[in-house]
Amino acid sequence: MEDQFYQKLNQILPSEQITQKELMENHTSLHIGGAADYFVTPKTSDELHSVILLCKNENMPYYIIGNGSNLLVSDQGYRGMIIRLGENFSSVWVKDDGKIAAQAGILLAKLASVAADHSLTGFEFASGIPGTFGGAVTMNAGAYDGEMKHCLTGARVMDEKGNILELSLEDLKLGYRTSILQTKNYVLLEADIQLSKGDEQKIREKMNDLNRQRREKQPLNQYSAGSTFKRPQGYFAGKLINDAGLRGYQVGRAAVSEKHCGFVINKDHATAKEFLTVIEDVSRIVNEKFGVKLEPEVKFLGDF
Repeated sequence: MEDQFYQKLNQILPSEQITQKELMENHTSLHIGGAADYFVTPKTSDELHSVILLCKNENMPYYIIGNGSNLLVSDQGYRGMIIRLGENFSSVWVKDDGKIAAQAGILLAKLASVAADHSLTGFEFASGIPGTFGGAVTMNAGAYDGEMKHCLTGARVMDEKGNILELSLEDLKLGYRTSILQTKNYVLLEADIQLSKGDEQKIREKMNDLNRQRREKQPLNQYSAGSTFKRPQGYFAGKLINDAGLRGYQVGRAAVSEKHCGFVINKDHATAKEFLTVIEDVSRIVNEKFGVKLEPEVKFLGDF
C-alpha cells in the first residue's frame, strides 16, 4: 500500500522533493523527534493543493511545518506526511508603497533583512524570531512589543478543500498567539505587510540592538522551541517558574534554562518524553504554588 501511495505522490512531485522515514529531529529547532512516514517540499500552491488532495483521498494524515521552531515531535515520529513550506516557498516582492508580499516559507530574519534593504521600518521586532513567515502569521508571533497583526494587511490562504481565499486583516482574527488559520486549518500561502519609509542605518541598528538583547537574555546557544509557555494574563511565565524554584529543573537531558526560565532546553539528545515531562512538571508545580495554569506555547505532534 505504501508503494502505491508513493507512486501516486511521485506523479505530483519529483522524487527529490519526497523523502520516506525522515527524522524530524533534523527539522525542528529542538532537534527532537522520530521519523515521519513521508516528508515533502512542494514548490508551488498547485503542488501543495495536489499533495493535500491526495492525502485526503488516501486517508493519509498530514501536517504542515515551516522552520519547525515551535514544535515538539514524538519520539515515535509521525505516522503520516510532513509538508514543509521552506526555501522552496520563499519568494518576496517589494512594492513602491511600502508594502511587501512574501510567501509562507521565507524566514523572518530574511524578510526583515529585505525590508531593511529597502529602508522600510516596522518589521524589526521579527528579525530575531527563529521561524518562517507562515508560522508567524498563523500564531500571530510577536516580540519586544511588536506583533504580526501590527503590520499585516491581508493574506492568501488555502482551505482544507484546496480553495484559495483572500483574507483581510480583520478576517485573520489575530489574537494572542492565535489566528483563524489555526481554528479553520487554513494554510498560509502568501501575506502582505505594510511598512513605513525609514533610515536603513537606524533600522539595522534597531535590529542589531534587539538581537543583542535576545543573546543576553535567552539561551540562543542551546536547542529550544523558543518560549515554552504562553504568557498567563497578569503574569510572566519565566518569573513564575523562577519563583517556584524551578530554574535549572531537569528530567533526563531536558531542563528549564538557567539563563531564562521561560525556556525549556534540549541539553544533549533529550527525548520528547523527557521534554514533555519537564513541561508537565513545571506546569503542575507552578499551579500548586501560585494557582496559575501555564499553557504550552509549543505544539505537539505525534503520539505521546
